[in-house]
Amino acid sequence: MERGTEKIMTSWVVEAENLRKTFAWVPVLDDVSCGIAAGEVVGIFGPNGAGKTTFLRLLATLLKPSRGSLKLFGRVPHDPAVRRKLGFLGHESFLYPDLTPHENLTFYGRAYRLTDLQTRITDALKQAGLSDWRNIPVRTFSRGMEQRLALARTLLHEPDLLLLDEPYIGLDSYGVATLQQALTAAKAQKKTIILTTHDFALGLESCDRALIFHRGRLTWQSTGRLPSVPEFVELYLAKTQYSASSNAERRTPN
Repeated sequence: MERGTEKIMTSWVVEAENLRKTFAWVPVLDDVSCGIAAGEVVGIFGPNGAGKTTFLRLLATLLKPSRGSLKLFGRVPHDPAVRRKLGFLGHESFLYPDLTPHENLTFYGRAYRLTDLQTRITDALKQAGLSDWRNIPVRTFSRGMEQRLALARTLLHEPDLLLLDEPYIGLDSYGVATLQQALTAAKAQKKTIILTTHDFALGLESCDRALIFHRGRLTWQSTGRLPSVPEFVELYLAKTQYSASSNAERRTPN
């Protein structure tokens, strides 16, 4: 915004106001408002169907809101300059199974017109523990190996906003350690990170702030100190508990 000749820059990376998303007239995300600042690491928790993935896909510009407003880096989400700042790791790897890791990363890097691409690819495969697999088709990979490669691809263009949807799925202990190292490095570089997970311990270890979604709504967000895992479990159950009356209301036709 501008005030006279002074230009005031926002520090918000995500500004969501009364955000709503419906599928076939059914609200999946309903009246969500929150702000996420530059350099924050935010963990989003909630049961299946809470709207976590839908929220991340809106931030990744893969979906458009049905109502409400959303700004990323102070701009409309589909601005090409904004989209270059995003890195999204979803439930699907978006890798080409008949291509090798080297070929997948080369294709991705060329789309972003990255310089020193081969050096980036070599470093990314080494960090993911996949250097010896660089010329093997992805279709032969385990779920965890594919997840590590997808993470390497997500980080290749050094995005300023990392959106990670259930990034721990399918990872063994080595994969979890690799992901935690990548998150630590991104935090040191002051990247903004938003991740969803059902793993309370790993999620709380990684994030500075926690949000709980339930039935499409943001029902709680932390301020100040994060709760311990036992404290968070108790809080989570209180914020996501279904009452018998509310379940009955959902089953009763209008």
